[in-house]
Amino acid sequence: MWYLANSEQFLPLSLAYLQRLLCLRIETIMLSTMRAVRAASSIQKCIRLSSTASTLIRTRGAVHLQAKAVQITQRRDHGVIARQKRKPRPPGSEAMSEVDGASIVASSLKAHGVEYIFGVVGIPIIEIGMAAQAHGIKYVGCRNEQAAAYAAQAMGYLTGKPAVCLCVSGPGVLHTVGGLANAKVNNWPMILIGGASDADQDGRGAFQEYPTLDSIRPHVKYASRPATLEAIPSHIEKAYRTALYGKAGPTYVEIPGQLVTETIEEEYVPLVSTVPSARPVSVPPATIVTQAAELLKSAKKPLVIFGKGAAWSERGPTLLSQFITATGLPFLATPGGKGVVPDDHPLSVASARSTALKEADVILLAGARLNWMLHFGLPPRFSEDIKIIQIDINPEEFHQNSTSEVALLGDVGETAHVLRNALSGWKFPPNSPWLTTLTEKANKNRATVEKMVADHSLPLNYYAAYGAIRDFVTQNDVLVINEGANTMDIGRTMMPSVLPRRRLDAGTFGTMGVGVGYALAAGLFVRDFAKKTKVLCVEGDSAIGFSAMELETAIRYKLPVVFVVINNGGIYRGLTPEDWKDVEGDPCLNLPVLSLTPEARYDKMCEAFGGRGYFVRSVDEIRAALTDAYSNLATGGPALINVIIANDSERKQQEHDWLTRKSKL
Repeated sequence: MWYLANSEQFLPLSLAYLQRLLCLRIETIMLSTMRAVRAASSIQKCIRLSSTASTLIRTRGAVHLQAKAVQITQRRDHGVIARQKRKPRPPGSEAMSEVDGASIVASSLKAHGVEYIFGVVGIPIIEIGMAAQAHGIKYVGCRNEQAAAYAAQAMGYLTGKPAVCLCVSGPGVLHTVGGLANAKVNNWPMILIGGASDADQDGRGAFQEYPTLDSIRPHVKYASRPATLEAIPSHIEKAYRTALYGKAGPTYVEIPGQLVTETIEEEYVPLVSTVPSARPVSVPPATIVTQAAELLKSAKKPLVIFGKGAAWSERGPTLLSQFITATGLPFLATPGGKGVVPDDHPLSVASARSTALKEADVILLAGARLNWMLHFGLPPRFSEDIKIIQIDINPEEFHQNSTSEVALLGDVGETAHVLRNALSGWKFPPNSPWLTTLTEKANKNRATVEKMVADHSLPLNYYAAYGAIRDFVTQNDVLVINEGANTMDIGRTMMPSVLPRRRLDAGTFGTMGVGVGYALAAGLFVRDFAKKTKVLCVEGDSAIGFSAMELETAIRYKLPVVFVVINNGGIYRGLTPEDWKDVEGDPCLNLPVLSLTPEARYDKMCEAFGGRGYFVRSVDEIRAALTDAYSNLATGGPALINVIIANDSERKQQEHDWLTRKSKL
């Protein structure tokens, strides 16, 4: 394999590994030889068929039979049209070099601008990973396919173009289902490339044979399986385009094992046009925009809500910030929309969220969905008479759970821009009773929170622990990954975002286990594109358990990530070390189902992989650990700060339960 023979990075491979690859190559050559013999026999058959057809043409003079004879001679015994060259080769010129399927996959991805692959390799896709590196695509080897899928989609969201998850056939592909579903619900672009057993062994009980194409199809926008080497480029092109355009999401290309190592002359590989990275945008008709403008002007209690669709829009953050400044409208963001307009903007009413949602009479919903996160847009969390103006690129989101009074189909940012022009000269009164009510409510809620932040008694409560983290986040440009139950819910309010796409969490799907995978992508992103940005992954002790082995991945690749584990010994809450010791009998019967090991040493786990660990209990210790961890990040690598808090610490009292269980249909 040319990429093995000519790339110095593969020299350290073990002798046993090289022997295994050599055996695979010998087996492939033997199979190819057998196929060639069969093909030669088929050619003789075609010649005989052609001769018979020519006789028929001479005796009957039928033109249509002549065309049939041409088709016969162009086909092989398995029914595939003979390979077509890109263009005629000049007389006397040498044949082009041969390429294998792995190289065709890699070159096709590279042609579309793919820069990152996250995966777990094995038979039959080892060579694809090698070929990708030889083509200049960065490969990150993860410890679990699900984490690799989370990393790929997060990188797609951060960079604005699909990254790839690469995995083996059968169970390897199936392990990605949680990640694919998460990407589909979040509308984040990624491409899954999975192996499959050799096509000629289908239905015979081949190694890891499984109907993965059918299994994956419900979880992706597009799924395909090229049958020939020549078909690979077009399948990759469509997977890339479909993942990126329209409502973004995951796609899947399945590569049968025999295609990975089969070879073809390069001139027979079709050239496929590349997909422009700039996504098409549109705006709604002027008449509809005017209706929206008039409805906003009539509102007594207007509110703007934006979600991650606003962050995904190419110019969304810039144009929405201009819209808010020009109109003076109060706003709040969903977790994915945080930072589209800075959280510290004077018109942000996030601290008065419940009041804003319940009392608003007109809501401009920009790139957000009326799902469980916004309580379906229904009473009692929303007004009975609420009127909603909705901006979305997907018309299927309109009238979901609550009627859209005005539906604006188009790019969030560009539509906000034309709506701002339609409102030119109008601004919501800054001294209105509505803004006064929201400001007073927000100040009251902040005061309640700050009392808990100021309580430094040990063991710490959530808010006191977050107080030290908040100070660090507000003083630096930080890309935050946040995962857990209370850890994430409290983190959404305690870690402000002032820039778009600076927060990744469990999102719309509420997926636990995403955190460390997201952190891998974030670490690579800031390393390559935003060197002054810091990556902080704040996990609950339950959440980090889903993918803690990826700490080794982060350390292996020397990614600039600091992890913080908010450790209360359980899911929501746990037991104190003293209560833990008092548990008698069978733990399967007597340990509370929410309990985890109290004060588990996750910091030691990080140290075992070669990173640095900190075990802290106080606010001052948290501050010191953050400073030291980031000061030594370049030389010491990733670090983990294990923060012990009270096992019974909770969120502040909420006016409504976070999850809407009963709603008006």
